[in-house]
Amino acid sequence: MGFALSEMKLSSSAFQERGNIPKNYTGEGDDLSPALSWSKAPEGTESFALFCHDPDAPLVTPGNYGFVHWVLYNIPASVTQLTEGEESYTSGANNFGNNGYGGPMPPEGHGLHHYFFWILALDCVSDLEPGLSLEELLRVIEPNVIGMNRLVGTYVRE
Repeated sequence: MGFALSEMKLSSSAFQERGNIPKNYTGEGDDLSPALSWSKAPEGTESFALFCHDPDAPLVTPGNYGFVHWVLYNIPASVTQLTEGEESYTSGANNFGNNGYGGPMPPEGHGLHHYFFWILALDCVSDLEPGLSLEELLRVIEPNVIGMNRLVGTYVRE
């Protein structure tokens, strides 16, 4: 799957592009998912999937690309925003070992980490079971991705 950006725009009222993610959206705070909104979905969009990962995480497990914080899918095409602490739609597995959102919590003293929130537009209605890992989700939806973009936030653990 190529990660070529499309015309879609993803933004948050909680932080700006490359800006600091406020503490209440992290594992050191309230651990709430930030509000997100998107626009300019490609024509033919039938549903969306979203995930957040940290490519700066120092993992040694083979096959991992960073640390997965959130996997969310089965989002209808009519939806263009997620509220703070969103619990609707279908949650996949994060690398904390559960389903749903798990906010930034880099190792102490590890410095600045980047958190990539990705929105993917799909040309089909998805009805996938809960608990898929990011790898499983991408394997299933890859042929149906017609657009994507991302919002990057940063965080340094205190």
